[in-house]
Amino acid sequence: MNESVLEVADLTRTFGSVVANDHVGLRVRPGEVVGLLGHNGAGKTTLVSQVVGLLRPDSGSIRVAGADTVADPATARRCVALQPQSQVPLDGLTPRSAIEIAGRLRGLSRDGATAAAEEIADELDISEWLDRRATPDGGGISGGVRRMTAFAMAAVAPVPLVILDEPTNDVDAARRRRLWDAVRRLGDQGAGVLLVTHNVVEAERVVDELVMLDRGKVVAAGSPTQLRGAADHDLRLELSLHPQGVDPSESSTDITIPISRRVRAGRRVLLTLSMNDAESAVAWATKLRSDERIEGYALAPATLEDAYLAVTSEPDSEGDGATAAISTTTKDHTNV
Repeated sequence: MNESVLEVADLTRTFGSVVANDHVGLRVRPGEVVGLLGHNGAGKTTLVSQVVGLLRPDSGSIRVAGADTVADPATARRCVALQPQSQVPLDGLTPRSAIEIAGRLRGLSRDGATAAAEEIADELDISEWLDRRATPDGGGISGGVRRMTAFAMAAVAPVPLVILDEPTNDVDAARRRRLWDAVRRLGDQGAGVLLVTHNVVEAERVVDELVMLDRGKVVAAGSPTQLRGAADHDLRLELSLHPQGVDPSESSTDITIPISRRVRAGRRVLLTLSMNDAESAVAWATKLRSDERIEGYALAPATLEDAYLAVTSEPDSEGDGATAAISTTTKDHTNV
């Protein structure tokens, strides 16, 4: 296996009494897209800030392309291209000039930067805005185009490690698809990509490995298939409850089909079952609906969202959290 372009080991960072990162470990290899998933406040951006040298860890280690980011932050930083979570300040610039400047800073020639800017703008479908100037009042170009420009600035020139922190914020659905394709291209061309996001469904289609954070800790890590914790023939039965409705799957006497995983998230109940039990599941759910015990139901293939909710949600007094665990959580997450 190729040497890692990013290796984080036993990383801890606190802010007073708040533990933002709690002994976090992860690895990104050349050619891999590794997703870092978690709710807002899970510790994702704090981790990124340490990787790029904006924060010092309390303990643990970070190596980027072999360089220690604490002992030699300048060398490590030269190996990283970052799209931050916040909007990049583009006021007074056009997307073309911003992308070209980023390319020149990473070693492209003037002609090379010009060509690369036009190529990636075409890939992201923002060419018509390339020469529009961003203004301080937010005018000139939209928030979505600003976000795509920031992505282009990170991706315009090859570097060992690309870090993308919530890259699809403010981006419309059509261009999100183009952006995800561009993320996958970066990995296929040999870069290591750390993709920070809370969008489980969309991220699943481009990542090779996933690390799930919850309250600063790694709670699950592995490939999407491993983390789903379900075979290809497994299905998800989603029950929609009435407001203040009783969950019929809570009672073993009520549920008539074998369930391998159960997740409660608000008024949604997600049940994982075998395809062989599909007919019985539909009959059971249809009866629940006809008896007005649920508002409705849907049957579909099992997804990564089920696993994500299972390991990042906590039951509360009203039963609105997840109530399942995932079998693929491990103690040593540096083998991602």
